[in-house]
Amino acid sequence: MADLRVLAVDDEPLALRRLEIALGQMRGIQMVGTARSGRQALEQIAAHRPDVMLLDIKMAGMGGFEVIEALDDRNMPLVIFVTAFNAFAPRAFEVSAVDYILKPVEFDRLQAALDKARQRIAAVDARQRAQELQAVVAALRAQADEASAPQRYESEIWAQRRGEFVRVLVRDIEWVEADRDYVHVHACGQSYMLRETIGGFQERLDPDAFIRVRRSALVRKDCVVAVRLEGYGHFRARLASGAEIRVGRTYTKVMRALLRHRHDAQHDSRGLPDLPDAAGAHDRLTDNSALN
Repeated sequence: MADLRVLAVDDEPLALRRLEIALGQMRGIQMVGTARSGRQALEQIAAHRPDVMLLDIKMAGMGGFEVIEALDDRNMPLVIFVTAFNAFAPRAFEVSAVDYILKPVEFDRLQAALDKARQRIAAVDARQRAQELQAVVAALRAQADEASAPQRYESEIWAQRRGEFVRVLVRDIEWVEADRDYVHVHACGQSYMLRETIGGFQERLDPDAFIRVRRSALVRKDCVVAVRLEGYGHFRARLASGAEIRVGRTYTKVMRALLRHRHDAQHDSRGLPDLPDAAGAHDRLTDNSALN
């Protein structure tokens, strides 16, 4: 089997070097060139006719999208997108680009993407690839325009799990937990991990639907069914799924406001017990009859 001829395109020298090292350790791979700009990429493609192009999306000047649009059918290689951004509709690439890899690139992930490229080479001709990729560019740009509109929040997220991207509806998210530079998103009995800080993730969510209950956790307001005092100033919010989330002491005012809002909205004549203060606190459970 002939070697797979690969061109790497990235305007970040360190990222490009990581790709060179990884490709140099792989069997059956011939790295025909590197490019640090879109213009250089076009020149390298014309000169070397690579089978596969590892292409960064965000680059100064001519970006990855513009490179694709500038190519004609005869010179179109298979494309594997390599990017630090996970909000570019990965599902759109299922039948278009070979794959979509998030930085920092892992060796096994890159190897799997190149293996997929080998399988595609014999099956898809250059004209069809060009049409598919140009359609993807149009779809991604339309989504980017929607995302830049003021006061718009995500209705869905894409999370990588077991080598594929899975769509998770925001309305199904029950709570979110931070884990250093990652977040674990809990929805419909499943957990999904994204490479993003909890602060960045919270900015994508409607603040009318989600609240911060401690520095490392968000919950969906309408999933809270009970609030329990465990001890001296320590509370837990019980969710519809049965999960119990610790409430940070500095966030108890947020939980009180949520309970009062539900009470006022329903005009409950029985009154709603407030969250007790730390001084003289005793165990108390606020159940569904008070919250719903």
